[in-house]
Amino acid sequence: MTARRRTAPSPSLGEPVRISGRDGGWDRVRADLEEHAVAVLHARLSDWRPEGAGGPRLRALLGRDWDRYLELTHPHVRMRFAASRALLKYAAGVALRVPPHTVELGYGLTGRPYLRGCDAVDISLSHTEDLLLVGLSTKGLIGVDAERADRPLYTRGLLRNVCTPHETTALERLPHHRRGVALVRLWTLKEAYSKAIGQGLRLRFTEFGFSGDDRPEPVRVLTPEGAPGTGDEWQFRTFSVDGGHMDDGHVDGGHVVSVAASDAGFGGTRDTAAHTLLDPLVVEAVTEALGDDAEPEDEAGGEGDLLDW
Repeated sequence: MTARRRTAPSPSLGEPVRISGRDGGWDRVRADLEEHAVAVLHARLSDWRPEGAGGPRLRALLGRDWDRYLELTHPHVRMRFAASRALLKYAAGVALRVPPHTVELGYGLTGRPYLRGCDAVDISLSHTEDLLLVGLSTKGLIGVDAERADRPLYTRGLLRNVCTPHETTALERLPHHRRGVALVRLWTLKEAYSKAIGQGLRLRFTEFGFSGDDRPEPVRVLTPEGAPGTGDEWQFRTFSVDGGHMDDGHVDGGHVVSVAASDAGFGGTRDTAAHTLLDPLVVEAVTEALGDDAEPEDEAGGEGDLLDW
């Protein structure tokens, strides 16, 4: 779990950006990618739910995910699946400067999503209840996770399955009323880090821990005994969204959102436009082979009114 160290820490992460619909907040997402090489955005399910659940525009937007969408039988699960992929594709489209319906998602062995053919932009997706969360990075791996701040996680049985001995000791030193949200913070950090490295639930949460949010000291991955497990190549932050607030690093109300972002050491990709990430000869050959089909249906392409599903 130990990794090489750096002397200079990565730039700080921007606050999560609220995206109220297809036309809102994208300038801030672009600005965060430009400044930090990382952007985190969140939205409400109600703002991204499809109205025409079987319409052709939804099918065009979901692409390879269409069959997976049809296999889901519970209406709410289907709606959340469609809405989360729509938000993710719109966000990726902003980073790649392409219409969202042209973005293709793939999935790793653990279900981790990635952008087919565009590995210069890493992505992560999370949702809980009616909150949707997306992370984008052009400098390395990223993982995001969200939970309600008041989720009742603090029980001794759960502690044994989630926390390292070092974390358990630190939690039990806290006043009782702060232990619940402190455990939610640890949970989301562990989920975010596990997603970022592509392990998901394969990595037991008792095998690694996290330091406290004792600013200005950065948050670090720790061994079960409390020794450092990562260096400055990883950056971790916890935020509060939807009505909560931060008080000395502790979240009160709303949702707890944690981000894990790595720096591959090559700097952020400054130009993430899809046509500059691909080999020009390949683009020319594909465009010639497809002919007119290579162009979107209109200038809006799927960017214009795809939410009128």
